[in-house]
Amino acid sequence: MTNITNPILPGFHPDPSILRVGDDYYIATSTFEWFPGVRIHHSKDLKNWRFISSPLSRKSQLDMKGNINSGGVWAPCLSYQDGLFYLIYTDVKSWHGAYKDTHNYLVTAESIEGPWSDPVYLNSSGFDPSLFHDRDGKKWFVNMIWDYRKGNHSFGGIVLQEYSAEEKNLVGPVKNIFKGTDLKMTEGPHLYQKGDYYYLLTAEGGTEYNHAATLARSKTIDGPYEVDEDYPLITSAGKDHLAIQKAGHGSLVETQNGEWYLVHLGGRPLKDKRCILGRETFIQRCEWTDDGWLRLSHGSNSPQVVVQGPDLPEHPFETEPAADDFSGETLGSQWNSLRVPMDSSWLSLSERPGYLRLKGRESLSSMHEQSIIARRQQAFTIEVETSVAFEPEHFQQMAGLLFYYDTIDHVYLHITHREETGKCLGIIQTKYGEYDELTEAFIPLKEQEEVKLRGEVQDGMLAFYYRQREEEWQRVGPLIDITHMSDDSARQVRFTGTFVGMACQDLSGGKKEADFDYFIYKEQRKETSGQVTGKGSTLHL
Repeated sequence: MTNITNPILPGFHPDPSILRVGDDYYIATSTFEWFPGVRIHHSKDLKNWRFISSPLSRKSQLDMKGNINSGGVWAPCLSYQDGLFYLIYTDVKSWHGAYKDTHNYLVTAESIEGPWSDPVYLNSSGFDPSLFHDRDGKKWFVNMIWDYRKGNHSFGGIVLQEYSAEEKNLVGPVKNIFKGTDLKMTEGPHLYQKGDYYYLLTAEGGTEYNHAATLARSKTIDGPYEVDEDYPLITSAGKDHLAIQKAGHGSLVETQNGEWYLVHLGGRPLKDKRCILGRETFIQRCEWTDDGWLRLSHGSNSPQVVVQGPDLPEHPFETEPAADDFSGETLGSQWNSLRVPMDSSWLSLSERPGYLRLKGRESLSSMHEQSIIARRQQAFTIEVETSVAFEPEHFQQMAGLLFYYDTIDHVYLHITHREETGKCLGIIQTKYGEYDELTEAFIPLKEQEEVKLRGEVQDGMLAFYYRQREEEWQRVGPLIDITHMSDDSARQVRFTGTFVGMACQDLSGGKKEADFDYFIYKEQRKETSGQVTGKGSTLHL
């Protein structure tokens, strides 16, 4: 039995839904506006995890073109019954203001790796949907209900309705089974059955620093549900000393040996309580009390960085290589696009073999058709590098290395064209929606030559470098504070995390091409909390 060090899924992996099928464990997490939708990881021991599939890989399953920032896929729920995997998810079209347009769907597959079906539409009454398979064969659908009416709390409770697998829709009455506690903002429902009770696990307190998870129970599925007197089950609220903040929104799993674990989201803040990696997935060991309530095993409701692992043999997986040379027929699973699928209209691995070709489309402010390929930043101290062949002819054509949170917060080391210099290099920073250029002057570049670009991040500070041919690396621009690329820096809460990758724009509509030879992503240190530890970094900040 070995210890598990949190987080188990570092970087932007929020709203975990965990499932065991035989000896295999799966976690599904939210992806918001990033495509493909939902990420599923696999483990044999709850300690070591590998990515295994993204079920929502077709436009027929997930059409997010035009979705707002932090819209898209919220809080998936993964379940299994009679040889079939079920995945419930929300596609959020709007969520600011009084109303929320939250469309809930179901897809199924015989294998966790797919293929997954086209979606069955369920409802749009709220978000965080979940499916529960009862012992009597019935299936029950729960979600929080959104109440926009004046004078009412917008988080209106958890509603229950039966799902008919034969009719492929919701049937029968809708019942509000749980209004939540004084922590309010009750969401993220998951139902379980143990002994004589149905247990309802919900998230409460909002997904920021007052986040929590609460357990309630009832002897009938439609309630009434009594709340554990020692609620919440887990929270970091009011405990600024904890390395794991925002703890809440989780789900439960029982091992083959009768051990219980809670997976939950949390964040590891840097300065000013900013979590640039987004909300990550953590795990806690649990135990049942004699009177039938669940507790964290260490005796408090605070999340721990190191937890006791289950009585299972350790099962590590191969680590992802640091470099991607784009020599395959398809992109690796670490890569994502914004809102729309990757297709040959704007991306190619074959037109110039050994290169990733991006065809320039809309600006970094677009919520429709951006040419971005990016991956999660999963450590506080990283080094990334790429090489770009790009010959712009106009200032509206750009390509380069991008650190991206959303359309209003990003930093871009890019090649472009300026009348006074020709082909050149500069830095754009968009911070809270305000555009700025961080180089005093754009740096002239040699024509018809690739440009190597590098970014180094340490403790929320970013430095850029470039070189051509075999020249020495040269620093570009100032040291840049990128902690604005976090959930916590915006006026309104948001829900993703920092991505790093490659981008190309052609605002003239000409689809100017940029060819990327490789991409290197290195994590420089082992980190166990929001404070970066260790010595001997190779970064040159």
